[in-house]
Amino acid sequence: MRKSREATAQSKARILSAAAKMVRERGVEATSIADVMEAAGMTNGGFYRHFESKDAMIASAIHAAFDEIADRFDQRLRQSGSAAAVEAYVDEYLSERHIEHPGHGCPVAAVGTDAARLRGVFAEEFIEGAERLIQRLSGRSGGDALPSTVRAKALRRLAMLVGAVVIARAIGRSPLREEIIAACVS
Repeated sequence: MRKSREATAQSKARILSAAAKMVRERGVEATSIADVMEAAGMTNGGFYRHFESKDAMIASAIHAAFDEIADRFDQRLRQSGSAAAVEAYVDEYLSERHIEHPGHGCPVAAVGTDAARLRGVFAEEFIEGAERLIQRLSGRSGGDALPSTVRAKALRRLAMLVGAVVIARAIGRSPLREEIIAACVS
């Protein structure tokens, strides 16, 4: 008996959710189809009904990870306005939770080095996702071109946030980590 379109879409969403989390936790190369399918509560045999390859799954998972962030930001933007949304994003980004749990965080900090090494695999999704983050860090969520000074400020903020989290994760719990995060909050 064939699955309904709705059931198929739900299965694919479970796979993407598991893959998006796993690739941010482990990196691209350490994320296997078998592990993703197990985490999604499915068997390996169903994978190719949803994706033509691991690379296609990874690209979709990166896109989904950026979607999670953009959706959260946009919800805050609607509820509280742009300044409050940016402030909440920065607070969340530099939080202990984000540093300790990369599987739920920003793909730039989690797989940026993978993106550099594996250019073709998910480059398009990574660039598009980074552009969406830059838009939001500018206090806007639309696709309008940003004035160069606004864009430059958003780029600096993104670079600072990503750098702070990458260094904090590399250092581990220590006074230096706390000092780095405190310096970036100010």
